[in-house]
Amino acid sequence: MGGLIYFMKDNTRKTLQLYWQFAMKYKIAGLLVVLGVTFVSVINVIIPLFFKNFFDVLTGGSISDDVVAKLIGILVIIAGLNLAEWVGWRIATFSITYFESKMMADLSNHCFSYLHKHSFSFFNNNFVGTLVKRVQWFTKAFEGVTDRLLFDLIPLVINIVFITIVLYTKSLILGSVLVVWLIIFLFVNYCFSKYKLKYDIKRSEMESETSAYLADTVTNNNNVKLFNAYRRELKGFANLNAKLQKIRRFSWDLGNVFESIQGLLMIFLNIGLFYVAIKLWQKGILTIGDFVLLQAYLINIFMRIWSFGRIIVKIYENLADAEEMTIVLNTPHEINDVRDAKDLKVSQAVIEFKDVSFHYHKTRTVLKKLNLKIKPGEKIALIGPSGAGKTTIAKLLLRMHDITSGKILINDQRISRVTQESLWQSISLVPQDPILFHRPLIDNIRYGNAKATKKEVELAAKAAHCHDFINDLDKGYNTYVGERGIKLSGGERQRVAIARAILHNAPILVLDEATSSLDSESELLIQDALDKLMKNKTVIVIAHRLSTIKKMDRIIVIDQGGIIEQGTHDELTKKTKGVYKKLWQLQAGGFI
Repeated sequence: MGGLIYFMKDNTRKTLQLYWQFAMKYKIAGLLVVLGVTFVSVINVIIPLFFKNFFDVLTGGSISDDVVAKLIGILVIIAGLNLAEWVGWRIATFSITYFESKMMADLSNHCFSYLHKHSFSFFNNNFVGTLVKRVQWFTKAFEGVTDRLLFDLIPLVINIVFITIVLYTKSLILGSVLVVWLIIFLFVNYCFSKYKLKYDIKRSEMESETSAYLADTVTNNNNVKLFNAYRRELKGFANLNAKLQKIRRFSWDLGNVFESIQGLLMIFLNIGLFYVAIKLWQKGILTIGDFVLLQAYLINIFMRIWSFGRIIVKIYENLADAEEMTIVLNTPHEINDVRDAKDLKVSQAVIEFKDVSFHYHKTRTVLKKLNLKIKPGEKIALIGPSGAGKTTIAKLLLRMHDITSGKILINDQRISRVTQESLWQSISLVPQDPILFHRPLIDNIRYGNAKATKKEVELAAKAAHCHDFINDLDKGYNTYVGERGIKLSGGERQRVAIARAILHNAPILVLDEATSSLDSESELLIQDALDKLMKNKTVIVIAHRLSTIKKMDRIIVIDQGGIIEQGTHDELTKKTKGVYKKLWQLQAGGFI
């Protein structure tokens, strides 16, 4: 448990450091808020002093024009102080809206920027819903912490300090009673907040787990229905919610217990101070106005300190919510550009794998000292059993993972020493299951080239044979395709992805089962588009469907972590005991 507390403290410290770092960009606005709140808090302590004078004059025993003039004069001063307080609040509130809105935007942008620099593996290992929640809660936590500090804690501290000073000037006993009570009150608050923190962390983790489960079932809603898993998933979600409800209730009950203790402490202070005040009044030390002053100060203290426990708890809860994103922001990126990395320069691409080994974790070796050279403009196909490493080769070329040993070169430039952006700019990927943005079709196609004109988008769509079906849609190219492109069929998504790759027009093309989602008629259309797309490019095709790769310049059979056969279709089918020949003979209608 001690290690957990240290871990939480460390992440809390890092969260606050990051908030402070960004806050320094807007220090003038932040300073105006602090000054405005401080000014208002001091006036809040001063005004009751004039009400004390008002009641002392009022109860002075005589009614005369001088007395009335004094009372009116005091009211004018109070009105002036109230007006000054109003100005102070306006300065604070307008400054805080500028400060917080700017800060929250910057924090969101920072989270977005850092999050998207994480590796492909990172996103494979984290739920989308959880990551989205972490970003949102991180920025909301800043708003919560800032509001509590500026509008609750600072006024509370200033009011208590000045009220204590005033009471000490009236009576050493009154000031001492308040100080002793405050020490007891703050100590109880500290112990309670520290005890409750670990349960706030558990609550936040449980909420993340519940959100992740919900996001996972929503993403897989088809499977939930088609595999009759509705009741099973409902039960699983209900079990998580039951755990969440239990930790929430326990946390809230802790708050109720503390509020009960807090209420008793306030009753004791109220009665105790007035008992002392009566004794001092009896001795002629205090006046009726002092009783008014004392009551005003007690109401001030009670109003602010009643919520002190909740303020501290809320700050801890906000920081607990922010910690999950802080962990992400302090997790080093798995794949980084080396210092002074240069842009990859490619015209006619030569790709070379030299003694490349790669394993997922330390137990599963995928590639062992693979050597492969692809000439400029050469079109190769990678085939082999599932898990042989075909797709892994493409992923390593794209630096979705870094190799364990060896090196990968493009035009004699090691890809580990060039910028990732320039590497991806030089490679077009058409995956087996393309994912589209929930944006208009024109934006999805234009994603391959943000500067493309509408005419260029349409030409790419025509080449990919998706122009006609797009025009048949009600809103044509302005049609939204749904999350992940769910409103389109698999073949339609594939053709949009090919149109996007045509616009990208990179010198290296990787096709990962690019025609696997197409029916026979669509495949014929797409093969024509791919022939145009592959022209003057270095191409890697990953395929199980051998009928699609007969025309490749070279077919490479991958198995057991390396190359076991390579050659043209004709060369490989002539081998007596060749693996490719066996696979070809097993085909029926082009499928293995």
